[in-house]
Formats: sequence, C-alpha cells, structure tokens
Amino acid sequence: MSELILLVAAGLASGLLNAVAGGGTFISLPALIYLGVPPVTANATATFSALPGYVTGAWGFRHDMQAEGSLGLKAIAAVSVIGSLIGALLLIVTPGGAFLSIVPWLLLLATMLFAVGPRLLLEIRKRGAGSAGPLVSAVVILVVSIYGGYFNGGLGIMLLAAFGLIGYVNLHGMNGLKNVLSALLSLISSVAFVIAGLIAWEQAAVLATSAAFGGYIGANVSRRIKRMDLLRLFITGVGAAMTVAFFLR
Repeated sequence: MSELILLVAAGLASGLLNAVAGGGTFISLPALIYLGVPPVTANATATFSALPGYVTGAWGFRHDMQAEGSLGLKAIAAVSVIGSLIGALLLIVTPGGAFLSIVPWLLLLATMLFAVGPRLLLEIRKRGAGSAGPLVSAVVILVVSIYGGYFNGGLGIMLLAAFGLIGYVNLHGMNGLKNVLSALLSLISSVAFVIAGLIAWEQAAVLATSAAFGGYIGANVSRRIKRMDLLRLFITGVGAAMTVAFFLR
C-alpha cells in the first residue's frame, strides 16, 4: 500500500510539473530507484510513464500551438524521432552500474539547466529570435532529442531553450509544442525500451495513470500561476536535493 501511495503521488507530481514547468523526472526516477527498480529500467519506466502526462498536457495547450521559426513542425517531428531513437539505443547498451554513476551528473546538468532556464531563454531572445536557419535548427532539435531519448530529466527546459534558439516567441505555444515533442520522444524511446524488456510494468501502470491526471491538471492551472518563480525555485530545490542524494549513494 505504501508503494502504491508513493507511485500515485510521484505520478501526479511529475505529470503536473512536466505540464507546467518541467522537472517531473526529478520525482519519478528517484521514486522508482528508491523502490528497488534497477537504474536503467527505472529511467526507461520513468520515460514511458511520463508519456500520458505529456499527451494530456499538450491537449491543454492545443489552442496555443502554431509554427514559428525556419523549421516546419513536420521536420521538427521527423528530426525528433531520429534523435530519440539514437538516445534510446544509447541507454539500452549502457550497463546498469555505469548508468547509476552517470545519473547524478545528468541530474546536476538538468537541475542547472532548469535553474537558469528563464535567463537562458531571455539571452537567446536578446541575441535575435529567428536567426537560426533550417540546418542549425535541425541540429539543435537533434541534439536535444538524443538527450531526451537517453534521459528524460530536464528535457522540458532544454526543448524550450531550443525553441527560443530557432525562433519561437509565444511561450504558451512553446509549452504546448514542448509537451507534444516530449510525448513523441517518450513514445519512440518507449517502443525501443519495450522491445528491450526494460519497462517495469506494474510500477509503470500506476505512474502513467496518475501522470495523465497530473498533466491535464497542470496544463489547466499553468495560466493561473502568478508566481512561476517560486514554483521554479521549488522544483530546482527538489532537483538539487535529488542530485546530492545520488552523489552520496
């Protein structure tokens, strides 16, 4: 019962956070590892479980999304599929012990990116939104997609920064597209993880169901949150605490 409560709470929190600001993996991945799921399987399961939350989050932003920049939505989706497959294959061939040693550094990178996300987007816009051409835009999306296929943590802020770099300016639209691409990345990666037998299905079912509710709630309340800085500070604190905990393991 305690395991079920932990998974439901982690799923709701991760779905809500991913829809609003990102950072849901800071909750779901440590929860799975705490429950004894092997690290590579835990990462694959966290990615799979985030998928319903991304879908419901994207649905909540469906009226805000529109194409911007020099790279069309179909091209962005195609590049994302290729990148997520590369990242998923890299995870599959990574030994569990090696991945566990990499996780603290990945969490540290994701936490730092999350913390500086707004400033990063501001600097990108100051340097001139829309300056990236199709080739540069495709490379940026490919790199972020490889990262997302390998490790879901911090994916949201990396996608937002990538969108800012390639010419997007509508934040609500960026949030919606962020959830769409996150869902696509998670779907492609999850297919590879399922084939490789890396999904802990019992835990995934609970996490995925609760994440779907969290994602829908998060998308609907995001416009009502007036102090996003406090929410971001809280999520950064959670990420920092998880990073320290994994370094001390």
